[in-house]
Parts: sequence; structure tokens; C-alpha cells
Amino acid sequence: MQFPVITEYLCIQFLSEMIRLTKVFRFETAHAIHGYNGQCKDIHGHSYVLHATVAGQANNDDYIPAPGFVFDFKDLKKAGVEIVETLDHKLVLSKDYIAVHPEITNHANVVIWDFEPTAENILLYVKGVFLRNLPEEIKLVQLKIYETENSYAEWVAD
Repeated sequence: MQFPVITEYLCIQFLSEMIRLTKVFRFETAHAIHGYNGQCKDIHGHSYVLHATVAGQANNDDYIPAPGFVFDFKDLKKAGVEIVETLDHKLVLSKDYIAVHPEITNHANVVIWDFEPTAENILLYVKGVFLRNLPEEIKLVQLKIYETENSYAEWVAD
């Protein structure tokens, strides 16, 4: 499986007087979808790739005054570190799945959610983490999470 060529690179896009910054996060997570009648009903894993895009205002058309950042990439990484710490090398299951398979709770790496850990719900969890951790002047504008090389869920701010 090959994802788009991305590493720890950082992308800057200039749009309507806002500067958008994107940080890429990677994590390995297993899950199962309770009540689903397909392959995803069984425990399986993915190599997730998350693109988190934020925007900030540039106050000068010619340059950004020292230190030259709208938002430091290390701070964007800090805003999302909880996501990787919570999900990387973990098994994420819903309470409904655990109710049917209680023996799984004996494992140290199990994370139990009130809802099914679909790509869409993982994305909404990610959105909540960023909204809690970003400063008020920095706006979360887009999230994209690749579950496979060809499949992703996307959230875009209004």
C-alpha cells in the first residue's frame, strides 16, 4: 500500500488573506465495527494518515513580521499529539462491541468509545481534540483522514 508522498513535510497555502498550514500525523490503529454486516465487523487494523489544516490571519501582504509565523508547526504538532498518543498501536472498540466480547477488555491497549470507531467518528474525535487545543486566533479549517491509500473521510469548516 502506498500513500501519497508525504512525510513530516508541511504545506502552506495562501487563500483569501488567510494562510493555511497543514501538519501530517500517522498512527496505527485497530478497530471493529459492531453491528456491521461486512469485513469491518471483525478486528482489523489500518495505517492512518491524518492531514490537519489550520488557518491564521496574515497582517501584512508583503511579509509576516518576526518571528515570521502565523502559527508554529511545532505548536500544531502539540495540538494533535493527544490523537497519536490515544490511538497509536491501540484497539478502539465501541461499548456495544465490548458488551458482546467482554474478554477483550483484558488487554492493556484497548480504548473503549461510546460510539463505533468508523473513519467518520475518528475524524469527529480528532476535530474535538484540535478545537480544545488550538488557540482562539487559529481556526481549524480542514481534516482529512486516510483509512487506506484510496479511502478517506474529510471534514471541512463552513
